[in-house]
Amino acid sequence: MPTDSAKAPSGTLPRRAHLPAHSARHDVPTAPVLDIVIPVHNEEKDLPPSVRRLHDHLTRTFPYRFRVTIADNASTDRTPRVGAGLAARLPDVRYVRLEEKGRGRALRAVWSASDAPVLAYMDVDLSTDLNALLPLVAPLISGHSDLAIGSRLTRSSRVVRGGKREFVSRAYNLILRGSLHARFSDAQCGFKALRADVAGELLPLVEDTGWFFDTEMLVLAERAGLRIHEVPVDWVDDPDSSVHIVKTAAEDLKGVWRVGRALAVGALPLDRLARPFGDDPRDRRLPGVPGGLARQLVGFCAVGVLSTLFYLLLYSAFRTFTGAQAANALALLVSAVANTAANRRLTFGVRGPARAVRHQAQGLVVFAVGLALTSGSLAALDAAADDAAHGTELAVLVVANLAATVLRFLLLRTWVFPDRRAPVAPRARPQSPDGLESLAAPKTPRSPR
Repeated sequence: MPTDSAKAPSGTLPRRAHLPAHSARHDVPTAPVLDIVIPVHNEEKDLPPSVRRLHDHLTRTFPYRFRVTIADNASTDRTPRVGAGLAARLPDVRYVRLEEKGRGRALRAVWSASDAPVLAYMDVDLSTDLNALLPLVAPLISGHSDLAIGSRLTRSSRVVRGGKREFVSRAYNLILRGSLHARFSDAQCGFKALRADVAGELLPLVEDTGWFFDTEMLVLAERAGLRIHEVPVDWVDDPDSSVHIVKTAAEDLKGVWRVGRALAVGALPLDRLARPFGDDPRDRRLPGVPGGLARQLVGFCAVGVLSTLFYLLLYSAFRTFTGAQAANALALLVSAVANTAANRRLTFGVRGPARAVRHQAQGLVVFAVGLALTSGSLAALDAAADDAAHGTELAVLVVANLAATVLRFLLLRTWVFPDRRAPVAPRARPQSPDGLESLAAPKTPRSPR
């Protein structure tokens, strides 16, 4: 992730850079800090008042240089003439014409070519109250967050719209939560922003060119560990909106299926985002501070519960045709192999075939320790009671396994899967002539889709 040009103090995490404060001066001919895009298609009526209102608001309240970009998606009415006229009359307004439709296509084209370090977009109807614009982009300017979205579904949001749109919006977000495990609250609100350095890595991974574009962008960003800031908004529905709800919903569901399938098979190179922008665990490695203990304990406990259940099922099955000691040994052996494999992947994050055989061999030594404890408990039970009930045997074995759990975790953490990786230095970012880091995304040619 981008970091401050000054070296971070010892004991702190790598930081994203704050935009240089002098960029706020309007008398300095520098690139704009914010480029806010208004994608339009046949909006000759709503475009002029919306652009003037947005431009006036930014001029009065926004402390940094800005640009408003009208992105025309192949309009067939007077929108091209109206947009070009607005760009000619209003400073810091430009007009861009695309010959193909698609909101996502327009955003990708403008954002990829922009020289601003913070990129945003709003729907042309300006349904979102503009007072939320500065809270939207402030975390991106400060370096606190990577993306920011307006949300109409938080408790503090104030929304005026019809029941049909309310139902569709909430149902869509429930689908995202259930199918793609999305944690952001509102995917469809036309009020979003992201840092340009993040966009340079994120946008090439987004395939959709229509209305699903920003939902796909958010899902991929979240899966890569990028920080998404949510802003509650005041939002008033536009009754004359040209969006076709049924058609858009169908396309969105197709997009959900496509992205879900790609995530399931690991077809997306999300590590491209996890380093250097995302929440990569390597960024949390500090000298003298052991990392990941809480997460490893949770993973170990979850794997342990499932392994214990698996072990008890195996023991009960083996006990039907063999003695207690043999059933215990066989059940422990099979469950130990499964337990080591699960802990290797889920608890300690070790992937790939490297050292897998050695890990299993070491896991069998840990198994031998567990076998000695549980076999010893069974031997003690046999000495105390010649014909113990099956339920008593199970109870004794559960206690013995719980007693061995702490020792098993310590052996796995310190011997089988020790953390040998050294802290990874954050990737350096290009510096501007004045010594401050440049946040503008590097422009690389992209192959046409």
